[in-house]
Amino acid sequence: MTVKIISVAGPPSAGKTSVIKQIIRALQPRRVAYLKIDVVAAFEDIELSREFSIPTKKVYSGDMCPDHMGIMVLRDAALWAEKEGAEYLLYESAGLCLRCTPYTVNSLGLCVISAISGTHAPLKMAPMISLADIAVVTKIDLVSQAEKEVFRERIREVAPAVDIIETNALQGSGLRYLMKRIEAMQAPSEKNDSLRGVPPLGVCTICIGKKDVGWQEHFGVIRPLASPESLYRGE
Repeated sequence: MTVKIISVAGPPSAGKTSVIKQIIRALQPRRVAYLKIDVVAAFEDIELSREFSIPTKKVYSGDMCPDHMGIMVLRDAALWAEKEGAEYLLYESAGLCLRCTPYTVNSLGLCVISAISGTHAPLKMAPMISLADIAVVTKIDLVSQAEKEVFRERIREVAPAVDIIETNALQGSGLRYLMKRIEAMQAPSEKNDSLRGVPPLGVCTICIGKKDVGWQEHFGVIRPLASPESLYRGE
């Protein structure tokens, strides 16, 4: 497998698609393929196909966690991109889960986060940032210099070693370093890939469809209000 995977994560409305558009523009005329994972509706694949004439696919996860679904189909997607003649596969997650991250060992992991999401936002999405290679902070034109500095320090608290790029993604300002990192990517040396982080361990009875309210009605991994940690309760 020779395709280079760029995993793009981040909360909804952070500017992931705007960053992806800038990447595609920079890589033209190289062949780029795009995969979008969402829950029930997505239109980015249509938009990118029309604007850039690149091969695109989307997958709806439905009842499954979108990031879990992405990991299920990523190998197939890489093979599809390779058959399309693509050098890069841009893989955009739905951005709904802040604990399940889509970055793999062989991919370049980008966490896109908006500067207007609040100074505490990086602390709330720690796994998504700490496992990334680069934190791309968007909409910096809408905040003050002081707010940018505080936001940057919050990211450093979560991931001291992560590279930080600040950009107005609509205009593409500040993305030169990101493009250099992408240009320097090497094709994976191994056929198989794996997740960087460990997914959350708990699968509770709510996850499998039990609708009763209250921990007393559930078993497996549970969480009473009075307990500071999750507990295991047998059937």
